[in-house]
Amino acid sequence: MKKVFSVIFISFILILSACSSPKSGSPIEEFNYTDQDGNSFGLKDLKGKVWVSDFVFTNCTTICPPMTMNMSELQEKVKEKGLDEVHFVSFSVDPEIDTPEVLKNYGKSFGADFSRWHFLTGYSQQEIEDYAPKNFKTVVKKPRDDDQVIHGVSFYLFNKEGEIIGEYPGDKEVPFKQIIKDIKAAL
Repeated sequence: MKKVFSVIFISFILILSACSSPKSGSPIEEFNYTDQDGNSFGLKDLKGKVWVSDFVFTNCTTICPPMTMNMSELQEKVKEKGLDEVHFVSFSVDPEIDTPEVLKNYGKSFGADFSRWHFLTGYSQQEIEDYAPKNFKTVVKKPRDDDQVIHGVSFYLFNKEGEIIGEYPGDKEVPFKQIIKDIKAAL
């Protein structure tokens, strides 16, 4: 019984650590994927820029539409403040379905400014399921018998060095004022 309890306890700790928030100032690994225009886009394209990212997928029936609407609202608030150098990156968690064309239509439906908002695909399901927890400390998992992907709902703010400096709820009660304040400090 003691052995079973130990295994459960260790599993619980591992799960908690895997789902913890990314450490402030944490750099992420280089990436180079495909954007909504079919072009190569990666971390090198964001060098020297402040950016906000999230994880979504286009056939999501629950959380992604509100998250993407909130990202669109943040995009507009950033424009209103004249913070034109800020970029946005949405990683698809369902890359087999989310082709560049599908992502472009999805972005258009939310008023995305594609000169500053990049929707990424061009990797395997396994790649994004490995990349997200390793770099963002968030889960991405596509169940075998379901078309809905499990993923985190945070917005992540990056500084010009490509380091995560903030994490915020992206689904509801988005702290827009705090994000704008933090963006201004990062610029």
